[in-house]
Amino acid sequence: MTEDRDEELAERVEEWLTRQMPIIQMHGGTSSVRKADPETGEVVIELGGGCAGCDVGDITAGNIEQELLTWEGIEEITVRVPESGESFGVDQAESVMGVDRTEGGRGDFKGGRW
Repeated sequence: MTEDRDEELAERVEEWLTRQMPIIQMHGGTSSVRKADPETGEVVIELGGGCAGCDVGDITAGNIEQELLTWEGIEEITVRVPESGESFGVDQAESVMGVDRTEGGRGDFKGGRW
């Protein structure tokens, strides 16, 4: 029974991430709920793909944490954002165009002006 409740919470969080945080996927990132424990209220989310090393990754993580802490039954949120070149195993496959989106599409141009 506890496992069902864990899955239910994880599914609700995943659905919310997909619906309310489309910017993650739009910028080539991915998200995965690694833990959702309704008994303790702990939720752990890992970001990957284009989120690795993204300059606004911490802002995205903060927005996720801020929202989910308002949910009934959620007491603690951890959003892990990988550093550039690091991966938590939440990688995104190449797009249908065959372009590796892990470094593109999120405005990460570091040199000069646009």
